[in-house]
Amino acid sequence: MKTIVLTLITLIIMMPSLERNDNVYKYELNSIDGKNISLEQFKGDVLLIVNTASECGFTGQYAGLQELHESYSEKGLRVLGFPANNFGGQEPGTDEEIAQFCELNFGVTFQLFSKISVKGEDQHPLFKHLTNAENPDFTGEIGWNFEKFLIDRNGNLLRRFNTRVAPTDEELIESIELALI
Repeated sequence: MKTIVLTLITLIIMMPSLERNDNVYKYELNSIDGKNISLEQFKGDVLLIVNTASECGFTGQYAGLQELHESYSEKGLRVLGFPANNFGGQEPGTDEEIAQFCELNFGVTFQLFSKISVKGEDQHPLFKHLTNAENPDFTGEIGWNFEKFLIDRNGNLLRRFNTRVAPTDEELIESIELALI
């Protein structure tokens, strides 16, 4: 009996550390200007993680993402953009070129990261985690640019939205607003 009680106590004590290891906060990436950023710095915020591209039919979604950033950042939403060249070579530029494009064409002020791979053999571990994490929507490989992952204030995946769901889509906005409560 004593062994069972000690085992249960040990498991209860370990639960917070298990949660920490299964969320997005364990990942470190480079910002688009080359600074190392730990996602731990966003602890307590709601995150919208998006794989982006500058030469895609959905590139106009940058404007909607910027709109979300401007409307909800004071309430704790952080939009995080991850340029990726995985789909049809639609993000061929350097980090500097991508940053300049986003600023000049869409006035992007939300956090952009250095170009990474979001699928395939060289998939970044963050996106491996996100594409396999349980959620009420779907799991599996990213299908195209501008897929969106909504992360709660504890760093866990709440919802996943495909490319065709615009940043201004009512369902996405409702999900963000619920997460911010």
